[in-house]
This record gives sequence, C-alpha cells and structure tokens, in this order.
Amino acid sequence: MSAGDLVVVFGGSGFIGKQVVRALAKRGYRVRIAIRRPHLGAELRVMGDVGQVQLVQANVRFPQSIDAALEEAHAVVNLVSTMYESGNQNFETLNVEAAQAIAEAAAKRGITRIVQMSALGAAPKGARYARSKYRGERAVLAAAPTATILRPSVVFGPEDTFFNRFAEMARNPWLYGMGGTMPLIGGGKTKFQPIFVGDVADAVVAALSEREAQGRVYELGGPRIYTFKQLLQFVCDETDRHPVMLPLASVIAHPIGVIANWVFGLLPWDPPLTGDQVTMLKRDNIVGADPSAHTIQDLGVTSLESIEAIGPSYLWRFRPYGQFQTKQNPA
Repeated sequence: MSAGDLVVVFGGSGFIGKQVVRALAKRGYRVRIAIRRPHLGAELRVMGDVGQVQLVQANVRFPQSIDAALEEAHAVVNLVSTMYESGNQNFETLNVEAAQAIAEAAAKRGITRIVQMSALGAAPKGARYARSKYRGERAVLAAAPTATILRPSVVFGPEDTFFNRFAEMARNPWLYGMGGTMPLIGGGKTKFQPIFVGDVADAVVAALSEREAQGRVYELGGPRIYTFKQLLQFVCDETDRHPVMLPLASVIAHPIGVIANWVFGLLPWDPPLTGDQVTMLKRDNIVGADPSAHTIQDLGVTSLESIEAIGPSYLWRFRPYGQFQTKQNPA
C-alpha cells in the first residue's frame, strides 16, 4: 500500500479506533470511518488534513451498508467488538457475525489487505468472550485468507476501560458495592501484559503495510508482565487511594459477576464485573500462549510504552485533590 490509498475503518470512533485513524492519517492514507452515528463523530475529521478523513453511516447488521462503505477501498480494518452483552449488542452479533460480514464483503470486492482486531486469549474453549473472538477470527480467515489477525492484551490509554475502571472503583468502592475493598479475584495472581493504545495503532498500520503480515496472527503485548494484584496496586498508588485489597475466590466472584451484569444491564453503565470476566481471569493474558503466533516486534514495532510512563498522565484525575497533589505514604 502507498500514501493516498483508501482505508475503511469499522469502529473508528472507539478508544482504539481514534488512535488507528490518527496513525493512518499521519502516514498519508485516506481514511473512511464507518460508524452508526457519523453526526456524533465530527471531532474525527480533524485527525487528518482537510478531506483526508471522512465519515459514513454503516451498521454491521446490514450487509448493504457494509458493502457501500467499502466502495473503492484498498484496505479494511475491523475494530467492532464488545466485552459486555446488552440486548442486541452481544458477543455473537458483534464479535462473530459482524467480523464475518465485513470480511466477506471485502473479499467480494477483491480487497486483500484486511486487519481484524481480536484479543489475546481468544480460544475455542474458555470464557464466552474468548470463544466469540476465536470464532470471529476463524470466520474472517475462512472468508479472506490474507487477513491479518491482531490479538492485544489489555490496552491502556487515556480512555481505556481497564485502568480508568479500577481507578474509579478505588475512588468510590462503596458505590460499586465493594464495601470499601478492592477484590483480588483468584488471589490476584493472573498475569497481564498491558500494551499502549498508540502501539496497537502502529501495529495496525504495519500490518496493512507489510505484505508478510498477510494471513498471520500477531499477539500484542507491552514491555512488561504484571500480576493482577500489581496492576491494582499501581492504580491505587497513582490515585493515592488505598482501599483494602481482599482476595476473592473465583467460585464466589463468578455469581457476583453474573448478578452485576444483570443489574447493570438495566442501567446506562457498563458493569464493573461480569461472570465471563471472572472466567477469563483464570487464565494468564500474556504473549506466548499460541506458539504459532507472531509478536508485535515482528511487525517492526519495537519501542513500546509502559504503564509507568503513560498511566500517571491520565490517572491523576482520580486523586483526592487533583493533579498537583503530593501523594501520601499510606503507612
């Protein structure tokens, strides 16, 4: 691919999507963002030069709108996904059927450069979310064998739903029904390899640019591995909040997550925990689980940001007295 080629991004208005659009525009590609409500994405137009970024209406449930969005496209990036089920927004519809529909539409138009965003831990067994991401991968590769699959670990950045969520829980543990505690599900021993959203965006651009990336699966992880307990401790240290960390067995956490998912499904907020997430916490979320997969370094992205470098820049807002508060020693 070369500068000026048209890349269609499905889900381009989301947390990862915004960074992908910015990275594509920076490298000279024309970007078409396919979203359900383009009138709400005006700020996305300024991520490139005048006319470089355009928004079109598309609904992944309707093949006709997908096909229309792909007109004259040279490449496709699919970032549509959900981690929480609510009504029609379920794993099967968004993580499997939407991925398949986009890949099939791209294949019919002869588009060979396709990037499918999956998740580290995608597998035929385990949590429902992980299984749906795996089935989505298989469906995409069946329709378009040249597609590139990217599996990131926990993605962090200013708008993430991981560190921000736990920072909010540390600030208001009673609001989330935690009784002044932070739950260490499974003892907090699960390992993660958080990756910066900007590095994920660079990986997407590299996957589109490198011919060798076609048909491959890449696991994306950051520069360091942490336990769940270490990540929660990092959040508490950066926010200067010190709730009691309470080990919670998975057999107890699972029904709590199921109930929370049901209750918050009736409210306009995402649940703090679901039963499916408890299941996912039983397995480490680090690079290397699939020996046949490649890594982000194989895409040429080698300078990776850490949570210690980026996290403080957006977690300060959860401190009791703001950005310039001197953090206190809890002892």
